[in-house]
Amino acid sequence: MDDSTDETGLSLLVVGLDAACRPILHPLFESGAVPTLQRVFETGTSGPLESQIPPWTASAWPSMYTGKNPGKHGVFDFLSYDGYDWDVVNSTHVRERPVWELLSEHGISSVVVNVPVTHPSREFDGALIPGMTAPEDPDCHPEGILEDVKLACGDYRIYPQSGPEPDRSIEGYERTIELRGKAFRYLCRRIDPGFGFVQFQQTDSVFHERPGDKKAIEAVYREVDSQLAETIEETDPDNVLVVSDHGMGPVSGPEFRINEFLRDEGYLGARKGGEGMPDWSKAWENDLLEGDDAGSDETSAIETAMNAAAKVGITTQRVATALDYVGLKEPIGRRVPNDMIRAASEQVDFPNSQVYMRSKSELGLRINLEGREPNGQVAASEYEQVRDEVIDNLADVRTPDGEPMFDAVAPREVYFDGPHIEHAPDIVTVPAAFDTAVVADLGQAQFGEPMESWNHKQTGVVAAAGEAFDEQAGLEGATIFDVAPTICSLFDVPIDAAMDGTTLPIVEESTTTEYPAYEPAPITATDDGTVEDRLSDLGYL
Repeated sequence: MDDSTDETGLSLLVVGLDAACRPILHPLFESGAVPTLQRVFETGTSGPLESQIPPWTASAWPSMYTGKNPGKHGVFDFLSYDGYDWDVVNSTHVRERPVWELLSEHGISSVVVNVPVTHPSREFDGALIPGMTAPEDPDCHPEGILEDVKLACGDYRIYPQSGPEPDRSIEGYERTIELRGKAFRYLCRRIDPGFGFVQFQQTDSVFHERPGDKKAIEAVYREVDSQLAETIEETDPDNVLVVSDHGMGPVSGPEFRINEFLRDEGYLGARKGGEGMPDWSKAWENDLLEGDDAGSDETSAIETAMNAAAKVGITTQRVATALDYVGLKEPIGRRVPNDMIRAASEQVDFPNSQVYMRSKSELGLRINLEGREPNGQVAASEYEQVRDEVIDNLADVRTPDGEPMFDAVAPREVYFDGPHIEHAPDIVTVPAAFDTAVVADLGQAQFGEPMESWNHKQTGVVAAAGEAFDEQAGLEGATIFDVAPTICSLFDVPIDAAMDGTTLPIVEESTTTEYPAYEPAPITATDDGTVEDRLSDLGYL
């Protein structure tokens, strides 16, 4: 990050810190835990980076690396839907060109490591190891590069629990981050790119898996900082841009079970027996039930107990984590049969409901529309009326303390535009300051204590330091859609006129042009149990 000639040719290093924000970073700066990150922030310019709606990993990173809203790139959540069927999203669901492919078209090579929703990779000038939603040991670009990385670095993993360390352990986080940095540096030595993009996911997952654990959080950030220091030392980038896809913070308000509200309003039907919810419930049903006898019949007393537990929100996924920490997960699993857990919980009967929430990280409701869904319950002529009614009803919802539950409840067109808006939820729900939580649970009171004490916030962070950046420029009003056009401008590559963002004032804006229509690969299924398990572990499913 000096004015000398960069021998490696790395003009720009983008460092992605999932969920990073000032409230998280400031205490780390004060304690001296992350001197390299602190130097980037203090010697350059920095500011808030506003995320999109929804501010969740699977949709936000594609928005960042394409510069376009989900209505254009097509990814709204971790899941995509075809009628009542679902699949975990992958790069084939992203229907716009990533910035590294655009750079490649202009003769600029890239190394991209661990960016979410990038598997399977398309060909471009450079190398790519995908991040979240990819299976462990994924195909990478170029073919065979992952094997070379493992030989050179000793190992590589996308998800911490795939290593020899205990699941959710600080050692597992640190090793995963260490291998991330080593892989990126190895590929930079091999490719000698002009553009580098390395993302660290553990800065988010530590909050989901070990919420409020200051020791674990600091350990994650210390290791990220160490890898960043080594990367800057070895690659000597001309410029460094730090970005996050959203923020993170405690949730002090209540949890709102929106499907319970919809049932009370007459829009939603329910059933028991495990058939109503999407099949991803099966991805985590054995988290609790690990014993050899888990599938056997038991007494009605256990069934009664599990029904009582389900009514207060104690589901398989949530109990499993707690039992694991106190060493009871396996013995309890031997006692409780799998089918009994599912039978104890109520599920949304999607085909026979009018309106429902499919996924909490989608932050929206879907209308079971006739002619669109296989068993549509709402006629096309009634669509707008039903949608308006639900919006009005939800806008009036108050928490038990009398505060508004939502900052906004609006039609999808308010937040999305583009050719893929038909895949968006019909109604978008934005929790008040993201200090309340919206979940899709049934069988409980409408309001309760949040099961996740930390969750996403809409405001992330951006920092820029280097010879190409005007470090006196302010970054007020920056959004994640501005990152891709800023990258283009730094390389003097024409900006795609269809991008929703604009170049940040830290660099002189490039020209704008209309590119030929992007031709993405045919959509393929993810269909990987490891990916589903990981998303379930993090509370996204």
